[in-house]
Amino acid sequence: MCKEQESSWIDQAVLKVMEKMEWVSEKSKNKIPYTTVNGIHDDRSKGSELAGDNGINWWCNGFWGGMMWQMYHKTGKERYMEIARISEEKLDQCFEDYYGLHHDVGFMYLPTAVADYRLTGNPESRKRGLHAANLLAGRFNPIGRFIRAWNDKTGCSDDTRGWAIIDCLFNIPLLYWASEETKDPRFKQIAMLHADTVMDHFVRGDGSVRHIVEFDPFTGERVRDYGGQGYETGSSWTRGQAWGLYGFLMSFYHTGKQEYLDTAKKIAHYFIAAIPEDGIIPVDFRQPKEPAWCDDTAAAIAACGLIEIGRRAGELEQDMYCKAAEKLLKALYEHHCDFTEENDSILQKGTGSYHSLEHEFPIIYGDYFFMEALFKLKGQDFFLW
Repeated sequence: MCKEQESSWIDQAVLKVMEKMEWVSEKSKNKIPYTTVNGIHDDRSKGSELAGDNGINWWCNGFWGGMMWQMYHKTGKERYMEIARISEEKLDQCFEDYYGLHHDVGFMYLPTAVADYRLTGNPESRKRGLHAANLLAGRFNPIGRFIRAWNDKTGCSDDTRGWAIIDCLFNIPLLYWASEETKDPRFKQIAMLHADTVMDHFVRGDGSVRHIVEFDPFTGERVRDYGGQGYETGSSWTRGQAWGLYGFLMSFYHTGKQEYLDTAKKIAHYFIAAIPEDGIIPVDFRQPKEPAWCDDTAAAIAACGLIEIGRRAGELEQDMYCKAAEKLLKALYEHHCDFTEENDSILQKGTGSYHSLEHEFPIIYGDYFFMEALFKLKGQDFFLW
């Protein structure tokens, strides 16, 4: 496994993260942040003010709670538990509304309700987690053996009934947990069937991954793939690579199926080989040299996955994964972090999509995974996936 690290920069980074969380948790306690506006956290919990899935149903709405649970696990301070539960309780509105929920309920409820239940045994949290798991299982297409991404969108010409995405590897741990909790194998079976489909149709021979694959929802046959949030079809969206390498590791963690670990390593090898000399990760490994947009979130997620792979790798190969993770995190720490009180977020250069109008801005899951990865290096993380 990756050995507990004692490098001074890691200790400094952990201390600065904890100091920042001490004050920003109170400042943003009643919010569910996604990004910042003029340095101040926005609030996606205002569901009535934000249409569709951009408000209380926003897919990132679990990460703030996840940060609070990581801090509670590390410090034992009940204040972090109290703040985490504000998010968890606000998300009940999603169940009541129903229509705005989607394939990303794993992202929403694993870091909130399920984390709460695992750490405190809260029975209401267990109920929330199982409710979300049933909703996710209900999106499974049995003929194509995949979990459908997204919902029908008003005014959109795309027919997404047969779409699956690499990101969903991070949602299926909710199903693994549900099987572990209820002893009902159906949830795990659905998760593994989806993971097998992703392994067969998303991962290319060189270890790069596709973002979106379309299947015929009536026959299950693969139709085509899309570039999605990357540069173009056939390119290599870096956050997708990170979802893949960490996601398959999690499926291995929950099932013990060796092919999942082998696939995680395959994607990791591609990622490691593509890391630029300065350690700053672009939005797409195959994007044009200019504009040289980067995505801190891809680096932080990949670092978490690489550390977990390193923990399970043989003694002769673990350093490859662990040193790559340290390189990514050190580059973020030295170049893209803001620990001042002028900005509520830590990482400053996340990018949601290559072709979006906005690039290199704070994104909450970048902060979450940066925190998780640093705590992993110290052997102090809470594995909530």
